[in-house]
Amino acid sequence: MKTHKKIIAGLAFTVAGFASFAQQAPMYTHYMYNTLSINPGYAGSRDALTITALHRSQWVDFKGAPVTQTLTLHTPLRNEHIGVGLSVINDKIGPTHNTSLFADFAYIMRLNKSSKLALGLSAGANIFQSSLGSLNLDQSTDPVFQSNIGNHITPNFGFGAYYSRERFYAGISAPSLLQNNYSVTNLPDGTTLTGKEQRHYFLIAGTMLKLTSNLDFKPTALVKVTPAAPIQADVTASFIIMKKLLLGGMYRTGDAVGALVGVDITDQFHVGYSFDWSYGLKTFKYNQGSHEIVLRYDFIYSSKKQIHSPRYF
Repeated sequence: MKTHKKIIAGLAFTVAGFASFAQQAPMYTHYMYNTLSINPGYAGSRDALTITALHRSQWVDFKGAPVTQTLTLHTPLRNEHIGVGLSVINDKIGPTHNTSLFADFAYIMRLNKSSKLALGLSAGANIFQSSLGSLNLDQSTDPVFQSNIGNHITPNFGFGAYYSRERFYAGISAPSLLQNNYSVTNLPDGTTLTGKEQRHYFLIAGTMLKLTSNLDFKPTALVKVTPAAPIQADVTASFIIMKKLLLGGMYRTGDAVGALVGVDITDQFHVGYSFDWSYGLKTFKYNQGSHEIVLRYDFIYSSKKQIHSPRYF
């Protein structure tokens, strides 16, 4: 099997859950705009009906590479202590395809005049499909790759805590607490290999530092933890110019470096783009980097409520 085919087979092997321990959650360079997809405590935090759409094409020109889309929406209710949201994730890697749909609920507590703590719950389901039998393998009788999985639905739920001030936020979450089985494979040596979802833990933080009247500095971080897999951290440093234009760089431990650019078209509408280049895997020899686009719109629906503009997180 050629090198790039081996890598895709390995990706399919991992995402399908056949590996005992692995990171299975999609990665995002714009994680700071996609917080609801990993932390339900974020629901309602922007004091508006916020809709965010993201598309990521990873390892462009690499056949079977990951392609991910997310769509999230969330809003506070009339009761200022309640936020609700909806998250949809569509993730495809080679012969595997996973779609997730989750509803989010947050209870928001005001700690003092300038800070809030929200506790969030999410509940929903994953729909997993895999056509591993379609892969061309050196060992065509490998039992792990003989069985396809069609529309395997697994329910799940998650938890998150989100602390925020005007210029700072931090959160911790586990968006999928159940470790559902995808498949069970009986190997020739009599052992059984169980493919299952792995529990992921996320820590997020960010702040906005005012440098001058027209220049702000926005460092953010996301740490991903999965049992028996390497801890991975995304670190991003961005400058906000004239409260409109964002220019920044990112570093993902053991994986990639990249750049981000964004612009607030209006106070309500943000458009962002990022490019990152994988340096830590053999894939960098065969791809043209990863591209990501994010769109976010705030529907400011209540003239009675004071909406701070700009909203930093």
